[in-house]
Amino acid sequence: MPIYLLHEKVTPDQLREMLQAHSELRMIKIVVDTRRGLVAGGSDMHFECEQLLLEEGSEQDDLWGANWYTDEQAVEFESVINLRPRLNQRSVIIQDPELRRAIEKVARQLLEGIRP
Repeated sequence: MPIYLLHEKVTPDQLREMLQAHSELRMIKIVVDTRRGLVAGGSDMHFECEQLLLEEGSEQDDLWGANWYTDEQAVEFESVINLRPRLNQRSVIIQDPELRRAIEKVARQLLEGIRP
């Protein structure tokens, strides 16, 4: 399964391939770089997307895990990589409304409106 690093709007073909890992849920595990406006997605685990972004120059503190549900066009803010006590993020679910807005903004810019 390919992991895509998105700088611009996903294509329907890319979305179909990214859905392969969790097709039964119609969900894509994504990691969002809130500073650079990037999304990596399509793996079985969030940490694989996180690793790709780190290799591409992203900073750890800017990376947040989420799930994109293609049918609902909705973001779920849950991932083990979100556990960051030093940043006052003590849950796998992102609690900070401002951070949630930043993640959702990037995710929607690159994923919203495209159907597999």
